[in-house]
Amino acid sequence: MKEQLAALDQAQGKLIDLGIEFGPRLLAALLIMVAGYYAGRWAGNMLDKLLTRLGLDITARQLLVRITKGLIMALFLVMALQNLGVDLLPLIAGLGVAGAGVALAMQGVLSNLAAGLTIVFTRPFRVNEYISIAGEEGQVESITLFNTTLSHLDLSKVVIPNRKIAGEILHNYGDIRQVSLVVGVAYNTDLNLALAAVDEVLRENTRVLKDPAPFVQITTLADSSVNISVRPWVKVPDYPDAIGELNKSLLETFRHRGISIPFPQREVRLLEKS
Repeated sequence: MKEQLAALDQAQGKLIDLGIEFGPRLLAALLIMVAGYYAGRWAGNMLDKLLTRLGLDITARQLLVRITKGLIMALFLVMALQNLGVDLLPLIAGLGVAGAGVALAMQGVLSNLAAGLTIVFTRPFRVNEYISIAGEEGQVESITLFNTTLSHLDLSKVVIPNRKIAGEILHNYGDIRQVSLVVGVAYNTDLNLALAAVDEVLRENTRVLKDPAPFVQITTLADSSVNISVRPWVKVPDYPDAIGELNKSLLETFRHRGISIPFPQREVRLLEKS
């Protein structure tokens, strides 16, 4: 019993000695980490305001702010470990070996990361622009380091890994799209009257942009009709509604003005054998 009490007293004494020796260091390390957190947040906010004034894209701005916060926290972590008396050289060597193994196991993730950095800094497209790439198209909703999210016209979302985007042919529509319609009129139609009717429909539709100017031309002399190409510009969100509205208005206007939209016709001749 006395031996157990003696051992307990000895252990208690060692704990007190360790507390006296390392307690102030541990407290100082915690204070350093708290200071690092607030310093990183302050520096990130200041950098964000500066980059906003410079007009930098939101995706690149957020990335730079996060990197700045991470670097400051890493610096304060090193200071805290040094204050505790930790030998950093073996730790850094161990992290290097572990990092090499992780890199081999996460090649796909790292390729997405590299492609994400390329997209962020080269900026082939931005948030809210309409793009077509990798067999998909939609409005850019978000760009992260690992993937890009598109919002589709059917209200679904398309998530594309960044490695599928980098190096691919990209069609960037920006924030406007060109509607492509074709309307046919009979060969005996007054074409000036038909073109004037098309121009009137485009002027009255509030979704159609005045600049760039709509393209309206006779493009094809088809088998049974003269085809007029109608290609106005609209905002990306107005694209699906504009198609329906313009088709409806063109049909009603042509009917009202007596402009005939012919059906496909074929002339068949029967020859009698003599």
